[in-house]
Amino acid sequence: MRSGYALLLAAATLGALPGAALAQAATPAATPWVLAPDVGYAYESNGKTWSYKMGTSNAKDLLKGAKKVPKNTLFFIGANGQLYMRSGPYLEDDGRFKFGPG
Repeated sequence: MRSGYALLLAAATLGALPGAALAQAATPAATPWVLAPDVGYAYESNGKTWSYKMGTSNAKDLLKGAKKVPKNTLFFIGANGQLYMRSGPYLEDDGRFKFGPG
């Protein structure tokens, strides 16, 4: 069984991939992810992403290895295709994305 942390990272991947395309569409505002309850998101060692319908019968097992993601955490795919996360500020004082174009 995959840990909750891996599932959460996968959720980030699924949200980040289409989110990156939307962010480049010249929209100044961020686009929120659409994460659903009772769905697990996986990021596999080969870079593939999956989503799984989850049940509640083994929720305690899932939460045993899970860790909460800190607020102000940014997930992104690096140039090497690897999933990364960075905690800390990612917005400028005026609300613009700190690592965006220009």
